[in-house]
Amino acid sequence: MVIGLTGGIATGKSESAKYFEELGAHSIDADTISRELTAKGMPALNELVNFFGHDILCSNGILNRKKLANIIFSDKQAKLKVEKLLHTYIISHINKIISHKINKYNVVINAPLLFEVGLDKICDKTVVIWLPYDIQTKRLATRDNLNVEEIENRISSQMPMEEKVKLADFVIDNTGSKKNLRKNIKNLYKLLTSRIE
Repeated sequence: MVIGLTGGIATGKSESAKYFEELGAHSIDADTISRELTAKGMPALNELVNFFGHDILCSNGILNRKKLANIIFSDKQAKLKVEKLLHTYIISHINKIISHKINKYNVVINAPLLFEVGLDKICDKTVVIWLPYDIQTKRLATRDNLNVEEIENRISSQMPMEEKVKLADFVIDNTGSKKNLRKNIKNLYKLLTSRIE
């Protein structure tokens, strides 16, 4: 089974993916893959530099993620260009991992843009980790030390939470404790896997 896991920024996707792994699933993190594919010398990074120029690099030639993030969160066209470029690489990489793991494991794809880039189409079920806007902004401010404008830019750059909730097969409310989130993930995983045993 392939489970698509998504939600808004700072809603608890990575924590949820970790809990799925504890239950025996193999977790694929789209953001981690993106970082690997944009490492120094990788073709995806070279394409980004060709488009945005060397200003997006640190002095040692490594991608300056904060600088690129500031560009794409304030410029819609730049964001679309980066997504189009990177997602081709990312989706191809995810498909390869699934083909190697699916015979032994249930696979969880942790992807912020699961619906936006069509990754949900390769999933058997999709799960959204949900938070109300006020809690989401507080957690994002705490986690990434961002100002109000940066927070609003990042949240508004993603598909609205209400849309994700409508598209998902399951929604998990993450307003409670980590212990509560773990319990909800455990119950959901049991429900999903009991159908295929």
